[in-house]
Amino acid sequence: MSITEHPPQILHVPVLLDSTLELLQPQKGENYLDLTAGYGGHASRILEVTGNYAESVLVDRDDYALGRLKSLSDKGARLLHTDFAAAAKQLADEGQKFDLVLVDLGVSSPQLDQSDRGFSFTNSGPLDMRMDRGQELTAEKLVNTASADKLAHIISQYGEEPIGLAKSIALAIVNNRPLYTTGELADLIKQNYRGKWKKIHPATRTFQAIRIAVNDELKQIEDMLPLLPKLLKKNGRVGVISFHSLEDRLIKRYFKDQFDNGLEAELLPITKKPIAGNLNDVHNPRSRSAKLRVAVKK
Repeated sequence: MSITEHPPQILHVPVLLDSTLELLQPQKGENYLDLTAGYGGHASRILEVTGNYAESVLVDRDDYALGRLKSLSDKGARLLHTDFAAAAKQLADEGQKFDLVLVDLGVSSPQLDQSDRGFSFTNSGPLDMRMDRGQELTAEKLVNTASADKLAHIISQYGEEPIGLAKSIALAIVNNRPLYTTGELADLIKQNYRGKWKKIHPATRTFQAIRIAVNDELKQIEDMLPLLPKLLKKNGRVGVISFHSLEDRLIKRYFKDQFDNGLEAELLPITKKPIAGNLNDVHNPRSRSAKLRVAVKK
């Protein structure tokens, strides 16, 4: 059976699904905004409860993912093919408000597993890494044209590698260009990696860094977070699932600023501490580093 023949729930096991349902507490008739709908794992379950497809919106910048959401759009859900920051701005400008909002910042399983998407080094494929396959910048273009200094900055800032190691990896990339596949890049990093490593492949952080840079992920989060209160009805709930420390730091800081704002606060905490995937979704390997934070609109 080809991957396109699999239903969304088999394609992608949603992260922290039970915790998300428990904390967002979807109710019959409520409308729902999924800013990173992916393959519909969370959306399918939430919309089953609310039954309100017609007033709900599902967003993704991956055209492949949107194609897998047809069963939900057939029931009346609105689909938006754009990134989550642009969607949040568009919907806020339209005056749309929702009872439930979810943002799952993870890379979907098929994006990781399909070698032609270029996110993974376990199955070698073209250096792509675009979540939106219509955008111009690819990992191949970045890797083969950026200066050593720029690459070192990206690897250090977004991969959180020590700057000395980041410079060493960047120099190895520049000295061995052009690179065209994820396998080539991963092998090159492995050969030039200084330091001990065990279970985690030494290319993991560099691949994360390049993916973040190609998709402008942190800027997306910074632009989206201040729009969340505008997208929520009174007593509306919002959940955000992060997967690495850079994402989580932005979300934690934004929620803390909201919660510490006294009478001016627009959001109040439902979770005082994040729900950790490694403790609350142990059977899903993709949940290992996930953290769920949930808040409610005053």
